[in-house]
Amino acid sequence: MKILRVAIALVLCVVLMTACTTSQTAASSNVLQRLDAENQAVTIAPAPTTINRGQVVYVPAYSHIYHGNGIEQLLTITLSVRNTSLQAPIFVRSLRYYDSGGVEVKNYSKDNLRLGPLATAEFLVPQQDRSGGSGANFMVEWVAAQPVSEPVIEAVMISTSSQQGIAFVSSGKVIEELSASQ
Repeated sequence: MKILRVAIALVLCVVLMTACTTSQTAASSNVLQRLDAENQAVTIAPAPTTINRGQVVYVPAYSHIYHGNGIEQLLTITLSVRNTSLQAPIFVRSLRYYDSGGVEVKNYSKDNLRLGPLATAEFLVPQQDRSGGSGANFMVEWVAAQPVSEPVIEAVMISTSSQQGIAFVSSGKVIEELSASQ
């Protein structure tokens, strides 16, 4: 019986140490992790050469918030980009993550993402990644070749540590309309 308890404790320790190592590795990456890589409606594709509509959208995010007497509560951030068009795709040309000081810390700009009608692309900043700080933000640039409705771009922050749960959403704000020549 005592040997069984010791064996279970050792297995638990190994699992916990592996989980910590994996999350630390993901947090140190300089590229945003795309959650829906198997989604057939979201593909890597060249952006259209003729642009009918596009925007640059600022999305506030929080890698942590404060509670009590300034205690940090680390949060997981999911950035969600949702194409609201029923007929036409949109293309995400640039997606960057900035820290509280306005310095770019992560990006997903190596390829253009094509989001089919009503498709959603999601990106993850893990809870242990505090690089953004409490004033983190995303800049998302999207374009479309046809007239489309404006996409919904939001950051969802969540934490479920210490038997407590907190979750909230931050909506994107258009800061620039892109013309056909851009």
